[in-house]
Amino acid sequence: MKTLVEEIRYVNQSVICIIFLLLLTLACRGQQTNPFAGKLGPVAHNSGFSMDDYWVWCGSVIKDDEGIYHMFASRWPKKFPFHPTWMVASEIVRAEARKPEGPYTFKEVVLPARGAQYWDGRATHNPSITKSGDKYILFYMGSTHPFADPTEAAQLTLTSAYATVGRSNKRIGIATAASLKGPWTRYDKPILDTRPNTFYSFLTSNPAPLIRKDGSVLLVFKGRAYGEKYPFQTRQKIGIAYAKSIYEPFIILHDDMPLFNKPEYSEFEDPFLWEDSAGLHLLMKDMSSKMTGEHHAGVLFHSLDGKIWKMDKTRKAYSRTLTFDDGTTKTMGQLERPFVLFENGRPICMFFATMDGPGGFEHGTRSWNIAIPIRP
Repeated sequence: MKTLVEEIRYVNQSVICIIFLLLLTLACRGQQTNPFAGKLGPVAHNSGFSMDDYWVWCGSVIKDDEGIYHMFASRWPKKFPFHPTWMVASEIVRAEARKPEGPYTFKEVVLPARGAQYWDGRATHNPSITKSGDKYILFYMGSTHPFADPTEAAQLTLTSAYATVGRSNKRIGIATAASLKGPWTRYDKPILDTRPNTFYSFLTSNPAPLIRKDGSVLLVFKGRAYGEKYPFQTRQKIGIAYAKSIYEPFIILHDDMPLFNKPEYSEFEDPFLWEDSAGLHLLMKDMSSKMTGEHHAGVLFHSLDGKIWKMDKTRKAYSRTLTFDDGTTKTMGQLERPFVLFENGRPICMFFATMDGPGGFEHGTRSWNIAIPIRP
């Protein structure tokens, strides 16, 4: 039999071991590893999704129970200029592939125009597909305007009424379906509207949703503001909203303030949010190169609670310069809207909207969604 002293020593050692394990667990949770840096594989030239007569953008991918990959993307006619036509005539479509990197084949229009009287009646854009229980949820940005459909490219300029009204009516909403092939039920109101005297008083767009195991939703988004409170160069902000479910009201966290509102941070866009055992992770486009040293490269943040976010020690997640499977490298004119596909808890493929040319929407002649494999 153990003496009383031995029993006390045994208990103390057990307590010390438990405390050590807890501290080790917390330390591991605090040590984040960039899963993309140095792991983006070569790109196949025919990867992703493109359409000859359309500008293609915003790829979001999900795998069905039969092993087919479905990409939800935005498209609009190439007879009109890329920008600002996406705010006026974009529609969300679905394409399929047997492999995550594609190539994807067009299957159907998912959310077409449905009339100016609807909040999303003229344009649907920024799709992000996910699943909750037995239901598929498609988050997207919609817009409307009261004008006749444009017939000539010259009508769609950055200073036109189409662009002004289409931009100011951008809002985030959802559509639901029991099957990836539809039919899709759209909400008659946006789930994330604007609010006066906030950083999102002008528009809400670029939804990055995360539906958690309990059905609650975290939604990272882009907002823009009216007025002098947010100067032009900083009025584009990233926010985060919470709802108990997709059927409940969304509440902006951080006391209705942007997530990254410190002077040392640059401007961000195109968020992608995910969660694993280490916490929450947020991938965004570095608009000014201030964070990554490269214009429009990707920057990675981590959080344990969604309130306090820290940059990864290897903050740069991706570059606009890609390596292709024939050994060539190319700096893409645009590389935007990152979306990461996970399988068995591991990221396997990263999708981007991309464009040829030297940079700038006005200089591109082709846009498509590109797929980049991620090595283990």
